[in-house]
Amino acid sequence: MKRILILTAGYGEGHNSAARGVRDGLARVSSDSLVEMHDLFAEVYGTLNEHIRRAYQTLINRWPRSWGLVYRWLDRKNDFDRDFAKFSRLKTRLAQLLAAFQPDSIVSTFPAYPYLIRQIAGVASRFKSVVIVTDSITVNGIWCRAPGDYFFLPNEQSAVVARQRGVDSEKIRVFGFPVSPKFSDFNRDREEAPHRPPRILYMINAGTGNAPKTVARLLDLNVELTVTVGRDEKVRRAIEAVIGDHKIEIVGWTDQMPRILSESDLLIGKAGGATVQETIAAGCPMIINHVVSGQEEGNLQLIVETNSGAMAQSPAEVSAMAGRAFAHGAKQWSEWSANIRKLSRPRASLDIAEFLLSI
Repeated sequence: MKRILILTAGYGEGHNSAARGVRDGLARVSSDSLVEMHDLFAEVYGTLNEHIRRAYQTLINRWPRSWGLVYRWLDRKNDFDRDFAKFSRLKTRLAQLLAAFQPDSIVSTFPAYPYLIRQIAGVASRFKSVVIVTDSITVNGIWCRAPGDYFFLPNEQSAVVARQRGVDSEKIRVFGFPVSPKFSDFNRDREEAPHRPPRILYMINAGTGNAPKTVARLLDLNVELTVTVGRDEKVRRAIEAVIGDHKIEIVGWTDQMPRILSESDLLIGKAGGATVQETIAAGCPMIINHVVSGQEEGNLQLIVETNSGAMAQSPAEVSAMAGRAFAHGAKQWSEWSANIRKLSRPRASLDIAEFLLSI
């Protein structure tokens, strides 16, 4: 029986999304493996961690360029071991967990953990340390300088960057981003042509001030519109105020995103790691309307350089771009759709699970 420990942290949804994907993939592939998932920062630092996490979310959403400065500073650092050596309570908790759980593999979806693991366990360990990189293309140095037995990259473009930045090619595996295994179920039903009228999904998780104007613009198009507002009731009320007699679907928090994305023809949303990787897995082209400097720049670059979507920031630009995508027999959409399918790896979590069980 394999014992696999998954470590994550709530600083960006990409880390948690990847951790859940690996956990759920393992649950499908093996019924007798023992899997535990932990956010040690939340477990050890509790309320303090929550305050820091919320401050981080505020910074990246309201002042993304300021976060870009921090991101680039982290990218240049070479002394992460010295910094993480100060996390004594975290290392104590991690050491206790390793002693009690006795893992065969440790999967880290947050870059701090590989450094902490090395400081506790040393170089020669009985388990394999697996690093799941959640960045695309703009792979921060904190990932590339991390110690690990394997590095899982979300795409070939990012693997090239990791090799250039010093990660041993023998350690690199490109399985794709470990999205929910549900994406592999719905991917079989993806339509070759857009629905009539086209189905647009607008995910509001940043830039909420422009959201009502964007919805109002999209209502001028002949499309079926679904808008996700999460748990933000203020945004929901603002959207309801502008739709009038139009029939659109407003979705709160949901665990049905694999199905919703797979049934959509076009996604409008921010360039977050989880969002971009899920739309790739679903084979759904994307218009990116918000980018956080640093890690999200690579996600935008991946979509634009592969011609799998486009960037449009203002409500008018977003609406115009969406209209052009489906004009002239959906010529632009067809190009985007064909290209994003080449990137799509909806089975990534299952393939990762099978590899983890084999080492």
